Amino acid sequence: MPLDSQARKLLDAVKAAGVPEMWELTPDVARTEYLKRTARAKLEVAIWRVEDLKIEGPLGAIGIRVYTPRAMSMGELLPVLVWYHGGGFVIGDLDSHDSACRALSNQADCIVVAVDYRLAPEHKFPAAVIDCEFALTWVAKHIAELGGDKAKIAVGGDSAGGNLAAAVALLARDKGKLKVCFQLLIYPCVAPEPETRSHHEFAEGYLLTRKTITWFYKQYLRSSKDVRDPRYAPLEADDLSSLPPALVIVAGYDPLRDEGIDYARALIEAGNQVRLSNYEGMIHGFYLMGGVLDRAKDAIDESAMHLKLSFEKA
Repeated sequence: MPLDSQARKLLDAVKAAGVPEMWELTPDVARTEYLKRTARAKLEVAIWRVEDLKIEGPLGAIGIRVYTPRAMSMGELLPVLVWYHGGGFVIGDLDSHDSACRALSNQADCIVVAVDYRLAPEHKFPAAVIDCEFALTWVAKHIAELGGDKAKIAVGGDSAGGNLAAAVALLARDKGKLKVCFQLLIYPCVAPEPETRSHHEFAEGYLLTRKTITWFYKQYLRSSKDVRDPRYAPLEADDLSSLPPALVIVAGYDPLRDEGIDYARALIEAGNQVRLSNYEGMIHGFYLMGGVLDRAKDAIDESAMHLKLSFEKA
């Protein structure tokens, strides 16, 4: 399938503007730049209530943002999605993914708890995983205060956030202290090394480049030994059985496409319920670009539909 015309227009504008790649910037500057870029492409979404909180994790304070789609009647409980933002473990925050969280909360009729986990290089692997796992357990413990249903907790995220959602789902299964009912994995990075065909085929010219990917991983990892840790590379897990149902969304012109497909297939082969959805004309990051890409709105719609179905079955 050819590149989507709206995506092509966006890429042409980025090229014409001479926008620097993330690997050419310092982490602090890259974070500021990324927030500006996501703000330009986002879809404005109103929601009933948003609340920022701080929780105390094993590594220190963690920011969370709680989205509630509507007022609830007496005794009513809503499902909960714990969301981990993307950004290569180096960039991204609660604001960069605010629009997507609002849309998912509204359309899936669920509470969304977005997690502002620690970023690299200041905090190397596995700091982000530790924060994300703790946030999930905190949500389960305090879910009544949030107005949530403990039997209906899902995890989700995009790119690095998809990685973290997959890793946390594995940890929750292994520790057996809480049940995750669904995984929403948006073009997740899940492989030990960026060596699939799509990593090389789309190495340049499609917004996320191979140089930026390898820069992200260099910031995040302590050493080459970390790439075999399932908390970094879920595809390296010895056992992928008995995991929550999943929706895996990939983009056709994304370097991460093939590893997302590989993970979906590995989950299916291990006996899990998985829906793999390939947005063939799209590029990495499209999920956040509802203001300029129509297919982003379609992906949010699909995500919300599968979240609602999973919550109904939980």
